[in-house]
Amino acid sequence: MPVVEAQGLAKSYNGFPAVRDLTLDIEEREIFGLLGPNGSGKTTTILMLLGLTEPSAGSVEICGHDPVRDPISVKRRVGYLPENVGFYDDLTARENLRFVARLNGIRDRDSKRKIDELLSLVGLEEAADRPVRTFSRGMRQRLGIADVLIKDPEFVILDEPTSGIDPEGAIKLLDMIVEMRNSRGMTVMLSSHLLHQVQRVCDRVGIMHRGGIVAQGTIDELGGTDEGEKLELRVRGITPLLLERLRSLDGVSDLQADGERVRLSCTRDVRAQVARAVVEHGAELLELRRPGLALEDIYLRYFQE
Repeated sequence: MPVVEAQGLAKSYNGFPAVRDLTLDIEEREIFGLLGPNGSGKTTTILMLLGLTEPSAGSVEICGHDPVRDPISVKRRVGYLPENVGFYDDLTARENLRFVARLNGIRDRDSKRKIDELLSLVGLEEAADRPVRTFSRGMRQRLGIADVLIKDPEFVILDEPTSGIDPEGAIKLLDMIVEMRNSRGMTVMLSSHLLHQVQRVCDRVGIMHRGGIVAQGTIDELGGTDEGEKLELRVRGITPLLLERLRSLDGVSDLQADGERVRLSCTRDVRAQVARAVVEHGAELLELRRPGLALEDIYLRYFQE
C-alpha cells in the first residue's frame, strides 16, 4: 500500500481553486520531489496531506489514515520541516529537541540518548549547548532535520529544506535526506524549486501547475521522447568498417559520426552490443552514454506545452 494515496484532491478558497483533481501516489522508502512555481498549489497540497486544511473534494490517506478523520494518527507518523523552521532562540539546540520530545510524549530519560544521536547525525554535537539564536541558516535547517526525526516518523515532508544555504551545506543536507531513507526506511516528499538538487536525490518527481500535477514519474520517464533511444559514444581508432558494423546492428536506426564522436538513434537499448562491436574491432571505447534531459529541461518543456 502506498504511503501517500490521493485521489481527485481539490481545495478552493473563496471560490478560487488552489488545487484541482490532484492524484498522487508515493511508495514506501521513496524520495518524491514536488515541483512547481509559486502559486502552483504545492503548499496547499502539503497542508492537506498534513491534515492542516480540509479538502473541498477528493480523498487522501497517509500511512493508511485519513488526515481529516484521524489527524492525530497522521501527525504521529508524519514529520514536517517547513521552509522557515521555528525554534526558541534563547534555548540551546539540545533544549529545543528535549522540548519537542516532551510534546511528543517522550520522557526525558528516554529522549536523552536519542537527542545525542540526532545531534551527531546532523553534525551539531559541538554546538548542542549553544543558543539557537547563534546558529546560521544551514545549522537551523540541520537542527530542523533532527527535530523531524525525534519521533521516528514513517513519512517526512521537507519544504524547501536547502533554501538560503550555501552549496556545500546544501550537498550535506541532501546527503542527509538520502541517509534518512536508506538507514531509517523513511519515505520523503521534497518540495523545492531547486531542480538540480531534486534531480540529485529524488526517485520520482511530480510537476505541479495551476493546482494540478501535469507530469509524474522518474526523470527518464519524463524526459522520454517519441524518437526512441539515443546513444553517444567516443571511440579512438574509429574506421569506416567499424561505423558500418555499428550501423548494421539490430536496433540501430541511424548513425552520425563526427571525428571520434558517434551518435546513434536506436529502437531499443543496444549499449552492450555497441561496446562489444568496438572492442572486437580493436578500437578503444572512451565514452558510452545515454544522454537524457536535465530536470530543468523537462520542467520547461511541460510548461511550454
